[in-house]
Amino acid sequence: MPGTLYVVATPIGNLEDVTLRALRILREVSVIAAEDTRRTSRLLQHYSISTPTTSLHAHNEAGKTPSLIARLQGGESIAVVSDAGTPVVSDPGARLIAAAHDAGLRVEPVPGPSAALAVISGSGFGGDGFVFAGFPPARSGARAEWLSKLAKETRPVVLYEAPHRIRQTLEAMITILGDRIVALGRELTKIHEELVIRPISGHLGAIVAGKGEYTLVVQPAADPEPPDVKSLDDAIVTEFGHLTDTEGQPRRAAIKQLAKKYGRGAREVYALIEASRDSGE
Repeated sequence: MPGTLYVVATPIGNLEDVTLRALRILREVSVIAAEDTRRTSRLLQHYSISTPTTSLHAHNEAGKTPSLIARLQGGESIAVVSDAGTPVVSDPGARLIAAAHDAGLRVEPVPGPSAALAVISGSGFGGDGFVFAGFPPARSGARAEWLSKLAKETRPVVLYEAPHRIRQTLEAMITILGDRIVALGRELTKIHEELVIRPISGHLGAIVAGKGEYTLVVQPAADPEPPDVKSLDDAIVTEFGHLTDTEGQPRRAAIKQLAKKYGRGAREVYALIEASRDSGE
């Protein structure tokens, strides 16, 4: 009988945040595929777990996936873990998991800590959903383009950033997004935990180099103002006059063109034109 691939979330800092189920799975599997075996060993030693580990990171995942799939097919169960938090969320593991699905093997998530969810829950920006964007590109041009695509997002945007790039990213954000409110978390659940909510300009004035990746929740863009229906109606009437009187288009052709442009029905546009004539506008 084939084994199961468990996708196990591990603490992002405080080792007490691990779930009882995660501990049981880590004890029962044949091997733990870890992004950093040294970091995972601290968790295993803390809970007296002797399961062997093997490395699985961005640089070796492609090469190691076939052998891990073979072990699963041979009846061994495997747990995949990242450095901290939930695997695959801006961490390796997706290739192995996809290969397991392709092979018809059972994949079972073991949910738990997540830096993204920790900060969104403490930011006050939640509510109706959010967008997880991961890490911005390292190059300034690509980063600017990446941020521009998120500028009009009306849901909170969650992103990660490395400590040596946080200042450059905040500077790009204030230029492209404006001085929005940002919840910035670092070293979450650890002794020197930080979760500060203030404008980007305030973060730039206070940030200092330090250890630990940053998790940011960016205030959403303001909802666009709803269109002024009367102004649109007036614009249609004015443009109809221009098309028929100035450009000499037939009435029917002008109405059809305006209906398509403004997303209205042709009969609706016709009624609008007739109403304006009756009112003497």
